[in-house]
Amino acid sequence: MVSREDGAYLDLDGLRTFYVKLGSGPPVVLIHGASPGASTLVAWKLNLEPLAAAGFTVYAYDQPGFGYTDNPQDYSLEYRVAHAKAFLDAMRLEQFHVVGNSVGGYIAARIALEDRRTGRFVTTTSGTLSPPGSPESQALGKQHGRDLAEYTPSLENMRELTSHTIYNQALVTDETVRERYEMSTGKNYEAQLHRRGAAGARPIHEELRNMPVKSLLLWGNNDAGVTVERGLLLFQSIPNAEFHIFDKCGHWVMWDHAERFNTLVADFLRARRREG
Repeated sequence: MVSREDGAYLDLDGLRTFYVKLGSGPPVVLIHGASPGASTLVAWKLNLEPLAAAGFTVYAYDQPGFGYTDNPQDYSLEYRVAHAKAFLDAMRLEQFHVVGNSVGGYIAARIALEDRRTGRFVTTTSGTLSPPGSPESQALGKQHGRDLAEYTPSLENMRELTSHTIYNQALVTDETVRERYEMSTGKNYEAQLHRRGAAGARPIHEELRNMPVKSLLLWGNNDAGVTVERGLLLFQSIPNAEFHIFDKCGHWVMWDHAERFNTLVADFLRARRREG
């Protein structure tokens, strides 16, 4: 598995930013979500090496206030979008694909909409990006958001949180809980508290109707916070999109169905080359 020692750091807007780069081939940029303990080495643990082995140069970085990246002065989501764009520029990529998880899907979508270098866009279940849906879906999403915001670091709390994130409880191991817990403490917990009062996402539902690249949406049928209904609404908002629903799957599709996730994403991104 990829470890901290396999990564590197660069300065982006004065923030020491952690990232990993693996493999060779067309660039793929992975953008993690925003739940407690989210980071490159946790969220994409089961995907970094397989996607590199599939023939891609995989880039994945820790957002400001997450993982091993410094905490920012600005905790808004808009700043994290700007930071993502700065990372892409720093890597000097002429073209790339973007893959986002949860809130990372919103950041990836913003990049796909605004940066002509984007080849294809992929996202897992994303409540930040999806339309709000029915009152029942909205209530579920709001409760999920409150549960994340109220998290306080402890192994017990992280185990409970992770058991709701991942459907397959066999994956909720002591090691996984510990790794995610460690990424939720210290300066990252301070950042979590700061994000409570920061500006959230700018709605882009109407902009998605003009998505210039092909898109793949990967959804968990058993997501505890974001319903399939909202995924379908998102699918219907994006032209030239594909929508794949996994049963017995929670919020982290890339964990619950890692092998299938890696295959689907690699095949979808390879199609870009065949069509070109």
